[in-house]
Amino acid sequence: MQAAGRVLEPAYDTKMPELPADLKAGGVLIFSKTNGFRAEPAIQASDSMLAAIARLRGLPYFVTENGAVMNANQLSRFRLVIWNNTSGDTLNEDRRAVFRSWVENGGTYFGIHGAGGDPAPVGPRAESFAGIRSASAWKWYVDNLVGAQFIGHAHIQPADIRIEDTKTRLTRNLPALWHRSDEWYAFGENPRNKPGYHIVASVNEKSCDPDTYSMGGDHPSIWWHCVGRGRALFSALAHGAEMYQEPLMIQFLNNAVAWGIAQNGQTCPAQ
Repeated sequence: MQAAGRVLEPAYDTKMPELPADLKAGGVLIFSKTNGFRAEPAIQASDSMLAAIARLRGLPYFVTENGAVMNANQLSRFRLVIWNNTSGDTLNEDRRAVFRSWVENGGTYFGIHGAGGDPAPVGPRAESFAGIRSASAWKWYVDNLVGAQFIGHAHIQPADIRIEDTKTRLTRNLPALWHRSDEWYAFGENPRNKPGYHIVASVNEKSCDPDTYSMGGDHPSIWWHCVGRGRALFSALAHGAEMYQEPLMIQFLNNAVAWGIAQNGQTCPAQ
């Protein structure tokens, strides 16, 4: 594979990773497989930060790019699975079924940025995906887990994020108006319009230039919802490696890990 750009030889993993012998159950799986586009510095920075957060919280954790970790025995050891800047079609049918069952039976999924950023291989960006399979090939992942199809983004630029839910643990110690630069993802369907979806934060399109990727003024960027007895949290934030050093981004990721661990196994929907 290459450091930045497209993975040259996308493949499914078939041999399960070896978990550390002393890895206790009940922790965090950080999964950063890329079978499409890859930004190596961002993956390294985000993997490191997420691992540091887990250590700070005293949580067992395992970092891997091996999709074969999505097997019933190994998944059962984790309460939170973070799809960290993943891309492309990462799992074969058997692994998909196991992961889906894990979520629907009470597991917590947290998707970060690239994990929701594969456009369907049609339309103006189709040529960019020639020869590879987008994550959109797994419709359950896009429609039911992330909850919306990514369609593109304008250039990286500053904008205002509005924190809409100030009561959730996810936004603890975050300002009501969070000004920062990012690659602002746009989606073909507004998750706010889907029953049971809780919008945590949105981008103020008046504070930036969304170009052709406007969502009509209502531009959610962080949301969560129930998936069976489990939960799915998605954040479109944090494209660049340097963004994982921002104090407020670290605060949000710390909040998200704590939230995800606490929600695992709890009755859903939650009030």
